[in-house]
Amino acid sequence: MKLTHLAVATLMSLSLGACFSLPAGPPGPQGATGDTGAKGNTGYTGATGGTGATGYTGATGATGGTGATGGAGAMGATGDTGATGYTGATGATGYTGATGSTGAKGNTGARGTTTGDTVVIVPAR
Repeated sequence: MKLTHLAVATLMSLSLGACFSLPAGPPGPQGATGDTGAKGNTGYTGATGGTGATGYTGATGATGGTGATGGAGAMGATGDTGATGYTGATGATGYTGATGSTGAKGNTGARGTTTGDTVVIVPAR
């Protein structure tokens, strides 16, 4: 029976432990930082190459002589201008005829009366 009592007591404590929880404890100290590895060596830069020598410039050739200019040719003689011909005489202008007479003007007839008693007589011309 001892074993049974022990098992029952263990099961009771486990079941009671699951019903409530305790707050977490304070955080522990931070662990130490590990060492940094050693820095590697930097390689050397190679030397700069030298500049090659400059070549020589060849000699300049001589310029040829200038040729002579030929002489100018003579100009031919100018020809004479021919004589101017005679212009004929101008004919006489004819006379203008006389202007005819204008005929006499006819008389205008008497005018009729309008609504009043006045009569207008137009004399003959």
